[in-house]
Amino acid sequence: MRPRTVLATLTACLAAATCLSAAGPAGATAPAGATARPPGACSPAVSIDRFSDALDKTTYDGTFVGNLSALAEDRDGSLAALSDRSVLFRLDARTLRPEAAVRLADEKGADLDSEGLVLDRDGTRLVTSETEPSVRRHSGDGRILGRLPVPSPLLVAPAGRAGANQTFEGLTLLPGGRTLLAAMEYALAGDPPGLVRFQTWRRHQGRFELAAQYAYRTDPGLGVPEVQATPDGRLLVLERGFTAGVGNTVRLYLADPRRATDTSGIENLTGRSDVRPAGKTLLADIADCPSLGATAGQPQPNPLLDNIEGMAITGRDRAGRLRVLLVSDDNQNPAQTTRAYFLRVRV
Repeated sequence: MRPRTVLATLTACLAAATCLSAAGPAGATAPAGATARPPGACSPAVSIDRFSDALDKTTYDGTFVGNLSALAEDRDGSLAALSDRSVLFRLDARTLRPEAAVRLADEKGADLDSEGLVLDRDGTRLVTSETEPSVRRHSGDGRILGRLPVPSPLLVAPAGRAGANQTFEGLTLLPGGRTLLAAMEYALAGDPPGLVRFQTWRRHQGRFELAAQYAYRTDPGLGVPEVQATPDGRLLVLERGFTAGVGNTVRLYLADPRRATDTSGIENLTGRSDVRPAGKTLLADIADCPSLGATAGQPQPNPLLDNIEGMAITGRDRAGRLRVLLVSDDNQNPAQTTRAYFLRVRV
């Protein structure tokens, strides 16, 4: 979805000025004794190998390739890329060239606001739609195979307490394939701002049934567009926001919900000192990555940035770091870019 626009406050302006001044004047040298940052380093835990704009403003078989909101690696080594305009693309994993496109729809044939994607072990496509919200199971050719239950408080008001376009964005299957997790983008009415809910389902006799729910606290003004499970059961969480005239904020966190409170039976989280959110550790602010020669069509703290919304873990390198692929949603806007980011993440 289009990120919530946050007013350019004095704090944001000061932060932007700090980022600019930190680069120093042209030709400036590092202070004596300073440690040089390794090539590609965004932080001690994250580095970027490269980026690609190969998909930007392209079409496949008459279908616009953009508005990308989720990524997943398929069993044959290809990539699945989900558009929030109800299209699922297959991409060549090396070149990112589109190879197929499948239209998705709801039970009445209407388009989905498709945001989250999991490719299940049997080839089923699990897709969230932010409209209701919902999680549907689709076959490889797009047919609906079923629909998962959703707790009523997570439904969009007036049916529930969620805001429109603020519901299921991230979707991931935990190691072992028994637990599915969906991340709400923003908080429910009655919960503190920034305290979003992660809903899980457990697989039982071939069906996903409602299970535990956890709270996760975002940085002020940011939402959760994507979440991916690491091999040890923790979560990579993207947090994202947008400030007019300043640009995007995108941060990558490592979260651990295993000691968090189950909030599935708690109606309102405001004032609840007994609720423990999932712990989180900042891995990198993407604005701190080297720009690698990237350009931006609108103001950005770093021209590499855009509306990053999709994420997939595609394996490990020889050093044991996770290979992580990000993609931005260009909103079919000439000033934005569909951009893929190839990261290495040490967790």
